[in-house]
Amino acid sequence: MKILVTGTAGFIGSHLAHRLLDRGDEVIGVDNVNDYYDVNLKEARLARLLERDGFTEVREDVADRDVMATVFRDHKPERVVHLAAQAGVRYSLENPHAYVDANLVGFMNILEGCRHNDVKHLVYASSSSVYGANEAMPFSVHDNVDHPLSLYAASKKANELMAHTYSHLYNLPTTGLRFFTVYGPWGRPDMALFIFTRKILAGEPIDVFNHGHHRRDFTYIDDIVEGVVRTLDHVAPGNPDWSGEKPDPGTSRAPYRIYNIGSNNPVELSRFIEIIEERLGRKAEKNLLPLQAGDVPATYADVDALIEDVDYKPSTTVEDGIARFVDWYRSFYNV
Repeated sequence: MKILVTGTAGFIGSHLAHRLLDRGDEVIGVDNVNDYYDVNLKEARLARLLERDGFTEVREDVADRDVMATVFRDHKPERVVHLAAQAGVRYSLENPHAYVDANLVGFMNILEGCRHNDVKHLVYASSSSVYGANEAMPFSVHDNVDHPLSLYAASKKANELMAHTYSHLYNLPTTGLRFFTVYGPWGRPDMALFIFTRKILAGEPIDVFNHGHHRRDFTYIDDIVEGVVRTLDHVAPGNPDWSGEKPDPGTSRAPYRIYNIGSNNPVELSRFIEIIEERLGRKAEKNLLPLQAGDVPATYADVDALIEDVDYKPSTTVEDGIARFVDWYRSFYNV
């Protein structure tokens, strides 16, 4: 198929593009390569993709309405995976306008492109952060998620609402994936694993929020990508049993689905750090700090719906995943 993937200079997007190319799909990759984090890392990811047959780079901003209309019109993708976004819970406290531009305006342009160009299925990135103040574990797509704790989370919840509107009004099949703390080789420098590895190797102290008692459903990149591909191939159907009297947030009469995509196995941050220390052969100097504004103390994904619909089976242990990241980090940075 011809598939438009946004965010192909990013962590998940670059891995996904390789996976789609491996199976013979043609990938149109859109990314503006902004400087939210190290541009050199983004360029290195793109360089690997540009060596591949079937990959076309489009270096543009999804928030540019006219440009995105042209991209859809010129390339006519059959399906779209929208991963481009302004990421980061903590950064949303400092620069909220970036989230409106990228996550709301950008998503609007993707929806319009799909609507006007007969796209057969839109899969887009949501986030576990939409669960916000929810405390019942594990988090279920059938739970209400109306209490976000950051603007980033609110923007992702808004994406789900916007997608439902287009599924309802225009019969556009949409699938939202709530990612749970993705990690692995070629990962993001603003994520904990990357920061901890860099600082421990440099002999610098690490900031450990919530005194290390955070619990996260760390999910290895290969498991995430497999889940994305399976949902892309499983075009979102309507739910004939959906009832407006008892509305299910995870489905709809319209062709609309929401899934959690996580490891279904939360790990305490203190244990996560121990595994990094073991792999690096070094101990970390820790600054133990309280819970930070916008953060949630725990995430834990109920992935039953994804298992039932696409036979999703995350299989990478956190020990193996961290080992693969550390090996990549040492090689990439010659450490």
